[in-house]
Amino acid sequence: MEGPLIIGVDGSEPSLQALDWAVDEAVRRAGTLHVLHASRWERYESRQPSFGTGRGAMERYAEHIAAQAVERAHKRAPELEITAEVVAQDPATALTEASHDAGVLVVGSRGHGTFVGLLLGGVSLPVAAHARCPVVVVRGHEKNVRSGFGQVALGVGDPERAAAATRFAFRAAELRRARLVALRAWRCPAHELPDHPTTDSEAHVVRAENELTAALHDPAERYTSVPVHAVQEEARARDVLVAASALSDLLVVGARRRGSGFGLQLGPVGHAVLHHSACPVAVVPHD
Repeated sequence: MEGPLIIGVDGSEPSLQALDWAVDEAVRRAGTLHVLHASRWERYESRQPSFGTGRGAMERYAEHIAAQAVERAHKRAPELEITAEVVAQDPATALTEASHDAGVLVVGSRGHGTFVGLLLGGVSLPVAAHARCPVVVVRGHEKNVRSGFGQVALGVGDPERAAAATRFAFRAAELRRARLVALRAWRCPAHELPDHPTTDSEAHVVRAENELTAALHDPAERYTSVPVHAVQEEARARDVLVAASALSDLLVVGARRRGSGFGLQLGPVGHAVLHHSACPVAVVPHD
C-alpha cells in the first residue's frame, strides 16, 4: 500500500500554495494527507528563563501553524483523511526522514527565512536532493499550479534508470486525465562540433527515438488511457524541460540516489528545473 502524501508547512504563502496542491493531489490519489511542521523552537526557548511547566510560546506557535493548515485542508476537501504532526527538528532533516514512509512528499518553493533573491528555499532544495520518495516542489504560475493545461511533461534521461520517473509521470497524467509529453534531449559529442564538423545527425535522432520508445513501452501498455507525445530534440536538456514547463501542470524528472547519501544528489538538469520551471516539479529518485 502506498504511504501517505506528506506536506511540509511553515505558514508562509508558498507553503499554503503547496498545501492546496497537496490536498488536491491526495484527493486524486484517494489517499491520506499528513501535515508536518518542523522547527527548532526548543533551541530558542531554552535560552529564556522558565518559571513554569507549561509549553513555551514558540511550541504553541508551531502547533498553531499545523492546526491552521489542517483547518485549511479540511475546508478544501472535507472528506479527506488528514493527520498532523509537529516536531522539534530542523525542517529539511525532518522532511527527509519522513520521506522513508511517504508515498509523495510535497514542499513549497520557499518558506520563512529565505532571502528574497533566492529562487529556491533552503528546505526545498535539500529535501528534493535527499528524500527517498518522490518530492514535488510546488512552484510556478497560477494556471500551471492549478492544473490548467492538461499536460504532464517528463524528462527521459538514461533509459536504464528512467523507469521510476516514467511510471510516476504516467500515473500523474492518468489521475489528471492529461496528456503526457515525454522529452529526450541530445547534443552532438565534442568531436562532432565545429572543429570536426559532421552533417550526419541521423544517428543521434534514431538513437534518441529508440531510447524514448524503450523507456515508454512498458508504462504505455499499462496506462492505456494516457495520450503520449514523444519528442526528441537537439538541445540542452534543461532548456527543453524549462520550455515545456510553461504549458505543463507538472514536470517530472529523475534523480540518482547514492547509497552513501553524500555527494551531489541532483545533477545540473535537476537544479535548473527546480529553480526555473514554470510549473510544479516532481523529483523521482532512482538508484
